[in-house]
This record gives sequence, structure tokens and C-alpha cells, in this order.
Amino acid sequence: MIIKSFELAKLDSYNINLHLLYGNNEGIKEDIIKDIYLKNFNGELLKYDEQEVLANKDEFISSLLTKSLFQDSKLIIISRSSDKLTNLLSEILEKEIINSKIIVKCSNLEKKSKLRNLFEKEKNLVCTPVYEDDNRSLNFVISNFLKEHKFNISQEIKNILIERSNGDRIYLKNELSKLKNLSISKNKINIDDVLKLSNLAENYSVFELSDNYLAKNSKKVSNILNENNYSSEDCILIIRTILNKSKRLLKIRSEIDNNSNIDQVISSFKPPIFWKEKDIVKKQAQAWSTNEVKDIIFKINDLETLVKKNTANSMLFVSNFVSNY
Repeated sequence: MIIKSFELAKLDSYNINLHLLYGNNEGIKEDIIKDIYLKNFNGELLKYDEQEVLANKDEFISSLLTKSLFQDSKLIIISRSSDKLTNLLSEILEKEIINSKIIVKCSNLEKKSKLRNLFEKEKNLVCTPVYEDDNRSLNFVISNFLKEHKFNISQEIKNILIERSNGDRIYLKNELSKLKNLSISKNKINIDDVLKLSNLAENYSVFELSDNYLAKNSKKVSNILNENNYSSEDCILIIRTILNKSKRLLKIRSEIDNNSNIDQVISSFKPPIFWKEKDIVKKQAQAWSTNEVKDIIFKINDLETLVKKNTANSMLFVSNFVSNY
């Protein structure tokens, strides 16, 4: 059965032994495991990759059917899973699992996926899709973190952290943890503190490259590419930064289409655009039509797939993309 992430409190009332978490948001998966399964958990935690489990099927099944000598319960997390795991899990369903819960983690699954269909149709299984975070959900992450650790930051700093996190809540929480440590010795945290403490300064050229690509500043883009030796990991960050900025630009362009006053749209945009970015965001909005921005989003998704399949040429692919309009 399907249970959405915000409904997972219901799990306490179900006798669930198998739970599928699928989607590309690893941060939400980690939060679900931490808040639902690991909270007050005193049993044995076991982590595997799908490949390990499939290579040792008999041993894996045997461990599920055997009570631990030292712990009352087991929590088993299987990562990097796919449809290849479906037959094994179907076999496990026919057996009596002793004090064990299995969490299956995988990336996006299509509707025709055998694994997804198994979890969606079986009443005793839980299937939870995890979607990309948006500004609203990331604001919620920040608010919860600040409330839990009893310190505060300005809305302007929140906006900067969200903008620079590129939808990655794990990265966002890491940056918030640094600010939490600073808050012990400093009453008020300012923007300079954020830039000094976080990885934002280190990744400045990535954001600068993305902004200038969307502003069609080809000379500046060329200079940034020549001055930096980006790794394959950097290339993924560039791609996701362009994607997130393009999604924001699409919303801005759509509002401009309904309201021709570009300055008013940018000034009133929610979440607010950092004042230092307003000029370049205006150039971006003037450089592309709404349909052209939609095309960027479509192409950048294809680019990420291409880069992941061929990391050795990732910089070449990204350079070609940002150098051609």
C-alpha cells in the first residue's frame, strides 16, 4: 500500500515488516529512517547493497528466520535496490520473518516497475515515494532545525541557504549544523558568517557559472570555465544548480507573462530574491522566453543522465551545454 511521507505516523498502528522508499531525495529517506525507525530503536542495525543481498540470498533469508542472540530486533536497510530484488522479496513474504524490519531504498521507479507494483499492491507492505524538496519544504527543515537547537537566523540567511543548497536537505542540514556551533559563541549570525563557515564560498564559481549561463553572458561563462578545473562531482552540482535556477526562472517568466512589469515581479517574488542577485535575475528573465526556459529544464535533465553514464567526459558535456544557447 502507498503511504505518503507526511502520513508515516500511521506506521505505528500497522504490523509492517517491509517498506520501500523510492525517489532521488536521499535527505527525506534519511529523515524517515531516523524519525520513524531509529528513534528509540535498540536492536541490531544491518546495512547492505542490493548486490550483496543477491549474491548471498540463502544466508540473507536464513538471518531473517533466525532470532538474534544479542538483540531483540533487527532493522535491515538495503540500498541501491532495483527490480532485481523483487523475486527475493516475494519469497521472503511467504516466510515468517522473526523480529525483523526491512527498508528497501532505491532511486526513481517507473509505474511499470515490478518492485514498485509489489509494494503498492500488497496490503502488508508500505511504499513511500519521496519527491524533490521545494523552497517550502526546505524552509520547514530550517524551522524545525532552529526550533530543536534553540537559535535563530534572519529570513535573508534562510533564503541564501535554500538557494545554495540546490534542493539537497542533507547539504542544508550540514550548513545549519555549522551555524549552530557558531551560535554558541555568537548571539547574532550575519551573512558574512554564513559565507565564511559554509561551503558556499568554495562553490561560488559554480553559482556564478550558472547565473551567467542563464543571463547569456557567454564571455563570462568562458572565463569561468577556463579558470576552474571542475571534477565530475562539480559537474553534477553545476547541472543541479542550473536546474534549480531554471525552475525559479520559469516561475518568474510565467508571472511576467501575466504581469509585464518585470521589476515588480522580481521585487515581490516568493521566496524573496537576494538583493545582490536581482540585477542578474532580471537579465535572465529578459534573455529567455517561458518556452525556452522549459526547454532548458528538459535538456538539463537529459544532461545529468548523460554525465552520470560517462563521468570521464562530464566536463566536456557540461562545457558544451553552457557554451551553446
